[in-house]
Amino acid sequence: MDLSLIDAVRAEFTHATTYLNTATAGLLPRSAVAAVRELAEAAGAGVPAGHGDFDRVDRVRAAYARLVGVDVQRVALGSAVATHVGLVAAALPPGAEVLCPEGDFASVINPFVVRGDLKVRFVPLEAVAEGVGPGTALVALSAVQSADGRLADLAAVRAATLRYGARMLVDVTQAAGWLPFDASPYDYTVAAGYKWLLGSRGASYLTVSEEAQEGLTPLHAGWVAAEVPHEATYGPMVQLARGARRFDESPAFLPYYAAEASLALLERIGIGAVHAHGTALAARYRAGLARLGHEPVPGGSPIVAVPGLAGRQPALLEAGIATAARAGALRASFHLYTTEADVDRLLDALAG
Repeated sequence: MDLSLIDAVRAEFTHATTYLNTATAGLLPRSAVAAVRELAEAAGAGVPAGHGDFDRVDRVRAAYARLVGVDVQRVALGSAVATHVGLVAAALPPGAEVLCPEGDFASVINPFVVRGDLKVRFVPLEAVAEGVGPGTALVALSAVQSADGRLADLAAVRAATLRYGARMLVDVTQAAGWLPFDASPYDYTVAAGYKWLLGSRGASYLTVSEEAQEGLTPLHAGWVAAEVPHEATYGPMVQLARGARRFDESPAFLPYYAAEASLALLERIGIGAVHAHGTALAARYRAGLARLGHEPVPGGSPIVAVPGLAGRQPALLEAGIATAARAGALRASFHLYTTEADVDRLLDALAG
């Protein structure tokens, strides 16, 4: 990033720690904090502005659509990834085969497992494309693995699903916000907004292709799922929304107020610049780890996991360095507010 963008980023974040834990939760920019505070204060004052603004929610929908390269009619909004995945799971017929990577994030897997009448099959991440067969109804996987940052070969998996007529669901929670991503080739994509998208819990995103929309039932449809919401507040709705908005949950306004500001910041900086910044820092960290004799999980994402070092996480936190312990590894993750000095401080702590 150029110096003007770096200065803009520094002005937006006020964290007091060496924060290397975006894969757990991103930091809210100042502008997002201000938007949430404004709404909360209005709600406390009992004025109409405290009721929340649906137009603002729709601006978030449009911003996310631009971020992942789809028409806004393909975007539904909700509160959690598992809720979106649950809609997809509910649409499958009994006995359908769902193929997932071993060890993927629970929200991508559990809605299919708890059905009890689906055949959920697990294979190594590297073998997903080869695992698709004529009996596969759906492949569900994360674009970037939460535990260690490995990237899935989405193009190969998509080619396999098209070959056998299977649908494909991609969780981009650990990708959207740093990885340039086009959601348009996929039947479904889901994302939580509180990690690389710099929002808070309570905002999540579902994209559904036009063809796949016809196969989903909006099981939690409220009045916001109607074509004309304010004419559907009482009694059965006359008509569902024509696009993916029919799958909306009623929005939690505080997270969506934060999301508008956070997505605007990411758009202003550009996902390409975020990608270049985060991956360069990860490469610096990997080089430092090699000098210290540590071997991280191979990969090219800004999420770096070092097996065997999970036990160092509590002491690092006491020293003011925020990381995570996942699956026996120490996981560090680098976003636009991370600096080279942050990376070097972590390496110095590990050396000591």
